Amino acid sequence: MTRIAFIGLGNMGGPMAANLVKAGHDVVGFDLSHDMLKAAEATGVKAANVLTEALADAEAVVTMLPKGQHVLTVWTDILRSVPKGTLLIDSSTIDVDSARKAHAMAGDVGCLSLDAPVSGGTGGAAAGTLTFMAGGSTESFAGAKPLLEVMGRKIVHCGDAGAGQAAKICNNMILGISMIGVCEAFVLGEKLGLSHQALFDVASTSSGQCWSINTYCPVPGPVPTSPANTDYKPGFSAALMLKDLRLSQEAALSSGASTPLGAEAAQLYALFEKLGNGGRDFSAIIEMFREAE
Repeated sequence: MTRIAFIGLGNMGGPMAANLVKAGHDVVGFDLSHDMLKAAEATGVKAANVLTEALADAEAVVTMLPKGQHVLTVWTDILRSVPKGTLLIDSSTIDVDSARKAHAMAGDVGCLSLDAPVSGGTGGAAAGTLTFMAGGSTESFAGAKPLLEVMGRKIVHCGDAGAGQAAKICNNMILGISMIGVCEAFVLGEKLGLSHQALFDVASTSSGQCWSINTYCPVPGPVPTSPANTDYKPGFSAALMLKDLRLSQEAALSSGASTPLGAEAAQLYALFEKLGNGGRDFSAIIEMFREAE
C-alpha cells in the first residue's frame, strides 16, 4: 500500500483517485471544490481541508489540474512540504514548457517527477482503462508505473521531461482533425442520400477507418456507446478539445513545425465553442457543419 496525495478531483481526477483506493492504496485528496471533494470522499478517498493535510506522509503525489500555470503554482507549494525522494506525477494536459519547468523544480529539491497526461476520457477514467503518456527519467517512470497501471490499461514511456505532454498534444491534434473529417463525410453522405449505417459499414472497414468513426462515430446508431446517442453528453468536451488544439498550435509555433490542418481544426473548434457548444462532446461539431449548409 502506498500513501498517495491526489490533488484535483474533478471529472477525471475523481475516478482516477477512486481506482487507486480500490487497489488498496491510502489516498488523501484535495480540491478547491467542496462538491468534488465530497464526491471523492464517497468513493473512499480521504478528504483534506488544506493542501498540506493531503501531503502529510505522502509517498507519491498525483496532480490533475486545468492549466500549466496551475500546475506550477501547486507544485511550488507541494515541493515546500514533501521530503526529498517523493514522487510527483502530473496527469494534467498542459504545455510542454510548463511541464519541463515543473520537472526542473522537482529536481532542484531532489524529488522524482513524471509528466503523465492521459487519453480515454471520463469513461476510461472510471473504468481504469486510460492510456498514460509519460515523460521523465527511467527511475521516475519505474516508480510511477505500478500506480499508473491501476488507473490505466496502456502505459507508454515516451522519453524525458515533457515527452508525455508532447505525445498527448500530437495525439489530440490527430483526433481533432480526424473528427472533423469524419463529420464532414457524414454530412456529405446525408446530402448524397447515404444512410448513416451504410457509410459506417463501408468506412469503418476500409481505408476511412479511424478511432473517430469506429469507436466514436458522430451520428446516432452505428456505435451505440458514442455520445451521439445521448445528445452529445460529453465524454470529452469541445472546450477540452479546443484547449488541446491550442496547445498543439503553441507548440508548433515555438518549434517551427508546419501544422496547417491543426491550425484549421483549432479555428473550427473555437467557432464551435463561441456558438455556445463548449460543454458538449467534441463530436457534436457535426451539427455546425449541417447548419453551415
